[in-house]
Amino acid sequence: MVDLDTYFARIGYEGPRDATLETLERMHELHPAAIPFEALSPFVGDPVSLDPAAIEAKLVKGGRGGWCFEQNLLLYHVLTSLGFEVKRLAARVRWNVPADVVTARSHCLMQVTIDGERFISDVGFGGLTLTAPLRLAVGLEQATPHERHRIIEDGGIHSLQVDVAGDWQTLYTFELNEAQVADYQVSNWYLCNFPQSHFVNTVVAGRPVTGVRHALRGNRYSVHRTGGETERRFVTSVAEFLDLLEGPFGIRVPRSAKLEEKLAALIATRSSSMDSR
Repeated sequence: MVDLDTYFARIGYEGPRDATLETLERMHELHPAAIPFEALSPFVGDPVSLDPAAIEAKLVKGGRGGWCFEQNLLLYHVLTSLGFEVKRLAARVRWNVPADVVTARSHCLMQVTIDGERFISDVGFGGLTLTAPLRLAVGLEQATPHERHRIIEDGGIHSLQVDVAGDWQTLYTFELNEAQVADYQVSNWYLCNFPQSHFVNTVVAGRPVTGVRHALRGNRYSVHRTGGETERRFVTSVAEFLDLLEGPFGIRVPRSAKLEEKLAALIATRSSSMDSR
């Protein structure tokens, strides 16, 4: 069981601990700001454990972030401890995926039921992590502290969409069948070990704070301002990478020679790619 006092201190939550929508909304806003999305472990070849104690040690006590399985399983254990009715779900990522490409159920999210009403909760979707739970209401456009979202449905398959500059784009599709941790273990291992996994080959990090989203993919760092402009620049040194990860992303980076070597190689590869255009 997660130490609730330590978890709440980690995310800066000081409110009630009852299983209400208000509690869920406040936790859902604070969690991703305090515990960023990051996939440094697969990038350097370290295993990602989904054991509850290992997740707590890494994300809560260790100052690290994590990816969807770690983030949402951590929140799952917290919510169930508080008395929320929670069901684990699995999704197929569609963000930046061509329409004719079929993806696996490689994303973890949750359904939370409060007073008979169902909500979608997800604190682990990279640079577009939700900062509020969403009502599981088809077609309803819903505001969050950052972007608007909506859920559409076709033949029992739900699609989560985000409003990007007036254009509705699909983040992922999901069904309402309950997923087991064993299902997540398969995808978790695959994404950590498949040679072509983008988590193995590049750096991915995301952190939403008030009015801003910080996103890092490869050596491209983006700052998205809610309802405003996006600033982008390329990271050109290992020192700059580490400063970004520990600064705007708030990660207690596990420094190692291997990490620095891989970051340097990533910069060199991307620089060569740009030079050859």
